Amino acid sequence: MEDYRKIAVLEDEFEAGLLDSVLSERAIPHRMRSYYDTAYDGLFQTQKGWGYVAAPEKYEAEVREILADLREEAEKVIPR
Repeated sequence: MEDYRKIAVLEDEFEAGLLDSVLSERAIPHRMRSYYDTAYDGLFQTQKGWGYVAAPEKYEAEVREILADLREEAEKVIPR
């Protein structure tokens, strides 16, 4: 079984959903981990981001590239 490593911090639930969809479509093994904690009512998400994506090391560059493309497209639609 391959070791999963933290690849990138995700900004929000929508970005996480889009990335999850693209990675699943391309059959890239991954895990999405939210920082949400009911005990603290999401406090960590405001400080650390929505959560992170983890994947085997051999997919790191591909996952980062996909995430960068998603963020670039989002910036065109909704400039910050």
